Amino acid sequence: MKKAVLKILIPAALSLAAAGAMADAISVEGRVIADTQAQVYAPIGGMVSEVRVKEGQAVREGDALLSLQTTKVYAEADGTIRGIFAQPGDAADTVKDRYGAVMYIETDSLYTISASTEYAYSSTETKTIHVGETVYLRASGNQKRTGVGRVTAVSGTKFTAEITEGEFITGEKAYVFRDADYTRTLKLGYGEVTRTAALAVNAQVSTQNSASGSTNTKSNQSIVRIAVTDGQKVKRGDLLMETLTGDFDGLYMSGADITAPCDGTVASLPYGQGTTLTKNTVAATLYTKESMCVSTEIPEENLRDLREGDEVSIALSTDETHRYPGVVRMVSGVASADTANGVTFTALIDFTPDEAVRYGSSVLVETVE
Repeated sequence: MKKAVLKILIPAALSLAAAGAMADAISVEGRVIADTQAQVYAPIGGMVSEVRVKEGQAVREGDALLSLQTTKVYAEADGTIRGIFAQPGDAADTVKDRYGAVMYIETDSLYTISASTEYAYSSTETKTIHVGETVYLRASGNQKRTGVGRVTAVSGTKFTAEITEGEFITGEKAYVFRDADYTRTLKLGYGEVTRTAALAVNAQVSTQNSASGSTNTKSNQSIVRIAVTDGQKVKRGDLLMETLTGDFDGLYMSGADITAPCDGTVASLPYGQGTTLTKNTVAATLYTKESMCVSTEIPEENLRDLREGDEVSIALSTDETHRYPGVVRMVSGVASADTANGVTFTALIDFTPDEAVRYGSSVLVETVE
């Protein structure tokens, strides 16, 4: 802080001792400081995706200071959303434990056939099934009921195919062929049609423990946003929801932005883009507007000229025509400096700033007669 300069405005012929009961008018240089700071705590953890303000920037209550990068969950298959059991603010693991999933997708492939090559035409070609190949189905009880499928799994003589086209009845039997003409010599097998299970959607994040080899299946994610509605059609790759690491207090979802709790000026931003913070860490520090005051140094020999409760007039050094009324809040009882110019004591002065006042501004303080 710049050292205060005290100017005695009485005639030079009079000494301080001869001033009697009348207080001397003084003019003192000082500086605008913040005597308190507001710490902004992260309501949840995550990686900083964007720093929205700069140090020294004035902000309003509710302004975004930092944005956290959410974990996005996408649809793994085409289908229809069936059952959304969570809302923003919920812990994903809690919802999963209760309902089995945050939401479900009823895939467009409603039916699956589990078949065996034991019923295939006896040839090397028909006994060899490939995952991903297209197959053709015909119901054994109704040859007019046909469909198209895709092999999704093969294990020994058993294979499974999802039915992508055609209408079937759960539990009925069907033959599987390699061609659309249902050629007898290209029959691959025979099996039962079942209803495809709905696809569970969760915020699952597995981490491997390198020491024990175990896998942690808890996601420790809270839901920030649900991007779909129950009954909505989705395509593979569509955004379903977004999450952040940790739990929101009281299930109150505050979003992916960390915001200013009050009007003020940004004092510090310890986290930059790409850094990771955890819940309840200090994400930013603000100088609140109410914390502005003037600090100055009073030489020891002039302590009686500026006392607690005294009214003063304050002007910015850059514009002494505009005045701010102030009141001396405190004069320190402990010396703050002992230099060649003498011992000084810190004084704090309260005043009401306007938009022209900035932290660190140089001001002139004068006593009021």
